[in-house]
Order: sequence, then structure tokens, then C-alpha cells
Amino acid sequence: MTYVTDPIGDLLTRIRNAQSVGHTTCSAPFSRVKMGLLETLKRDGWISDFKKIGENPKFDLEVTFSPEKPKLELKRISRPGRRMYKNCDALKPVLNGFGIAILSTSQGIMTDKEARGKNIGGEVLCTIS
Repeated sequence: MTYVTDPIGDLLTRIRNAQSVGHTTCSAPFSRVKMGLLETLKRDGWISDFKKIGENPKFDLEVTFSPEKPKLELKRISRPGRRMYKNCDALKPVLNGFGIAILSTSQGIMTDKEARGKNIGGEVLCTIS
């Protein structure tokens, strides 16, 4: 059994690697935070779909990429060794609004645009462009 110290970074790396070799799907171990992150990506149209597969107690997440979207540029911002928190005023648009930043807030995982609209800040998990 392998132990991953940064599960979100592992998910982003799995997505980057799968897209770089031309796969249409990839899978990663299940967690609620990863599922929230993927729900945000699906809601904004960055991925086509994701689903929870497997049986109890070992579940996996299978991510299906959107064919009309180009390869995702995923960048991990907050790491286990250096957490990055931003308040609402410090949240700037990614690529002049063409990309998104995903935040973990007190009201759940959301994009930077949603967080600015609700006037809340949080931990910046990653950026996608």
C-alpha cells in the first residue's frame, strides 16, 4: 500500500499525465475533497464527467475529459508544506478571467469567482487555465 502525502496534488498529476498521453479518462483514489474539486471542474465545463466506482471500503474516482476543451494546465498552489490562504480582496482573476482558481472555503469548495461573489476567502487549492 502506498501512502500519498498530497492527495490533491496526486489527482492533478494523474489528470496531467493522462491528458499528456492522450487518454480520455483517468482514475484516482476517492476522497470527498477530490470529489468536491471535480464537481467544481464539471460545473464549469473543464471536465466532461466523473463517477465514483468500486466497492466498499475501496472507492475510486474515474474522470472523463471534455473532448472540446484543450489539455488542462493544472497548477497546485497550496501544498502540505506551505498552505496559501487568500481573503476576498486578494483573489485576482486567473488569466484575466479565462482560467479559474479553486478554493476550499468555510462554505465548501468553489471557484474564485464564486468566492468573490460571496465575499469570502479560503485556501487556494489550485489554478486551472
